[in-house]
Amino acid sequence: MTKPVTALLEELLERIAADAPGAVGAAVSVHHHGSPLHVVASRGIGDVFVPAQLDGLGGPVATAGDTGQPVVTADVLADERWPSLTLTALLERHPGADWTRVRGSAALPALWDTEGRLVLSVTLDRPATEETLKVLRRHERLTAMALVVAEAALPGRIEQMLDLLQSRAALEEAKGIVIALRRCDPDEAWATLRRASQQFNVKVRELAVALVELLAGAPAPQPDGDRVIEPGPAARAAAEQVLRAFEGGAAEPAGL
Repeated sequence: MTKPVTALLEELLERIAADAPGAVGAAVSVHHHGSPLHVVASRGIGDVFVPAQLDGLGGPVATAGDTGQPVVTADVLADERWPSLTLTALLERHPGADWTRVRGSAALPALWDTEGRLVLSVTLDRPATEETLKVLRRHERLTAMALVVAEAALPGRIEQMLDLLQSRAALEEAKGIVIALRRCDPDEAWATLRRASQQFNVKVRELAVALVELLAGAPAPQPDGDRVIEPGPAARAAAEQVLRAFEGGAAEPAGL
C-alpha cells in the first residue's frame, strides 16, 4: 500500500469516526484472489480489535467478509454469533487496550475488485444501528476507489485495474437488474451475481454484460477503444438461465 493511499484511507477512517456517534475505532480490511481477510488501515481500538476478530475469535468483520452481507450488533462481546469473542479473550491478547469502551459494531462488505472484497467497519461505545451502516455506506465508494488506485500502482496490475474500472458500468447496470427483479438491496444483488458467476463458471463481468444485453436487447455500456468485454457462449447461457429464473418468480437460479 503506497503512502498517499494509506494516508487517504486513514483520513476516510477519521471521517467515519467523526460521522458515527460514539465511534472508538474503525478499520478497512480486504481480501483478494483467495487471500485471507486482513487489515490495511485502522484507527483507535480498531488497531487491535479487528485483527483479533480475523485471527480466530470471529466477529462482525470476519462474518461480513465470509458472507458478503452487512453485520450490525448492539453488543458485540455478548453476541451469541461469536462465542469466542469475549472480554476475557481480548484481555489475554491485548491487556493494555481499553476494552471497557467497546459496545456496538457494524461491518459493511463491498466490491472493490471483481475478485476481491473490502470490509469497512466501525466500533462504538454504544449499540450500533442501521444508521451506523448508513455512515459506512456514505464512505464505501471512495474507499473502494482508493484500493483500486493502490492496486494499480503495483507492477503488472495497471492493465487489470483498467479492465476493472471500465467494466464497472455494466456491473452497476446488472446489479440494477437484479435489484428490480428480486426486490433486494445492492449488497444482495452483488452477492447474487457472484454466486451465479461461480455456479456457471464464468467471469462476473462477462455475466453482467450478457445480462444487460439480454434484457435491454441492445449492447451493454463498453469502454472506448479495444477493451471491449465480449461474453462467451457460457456467459450468455448463464445470463439466460438467471433471467428465466427471476422472471419465473424464483428467488435465484437453482443451486444458488
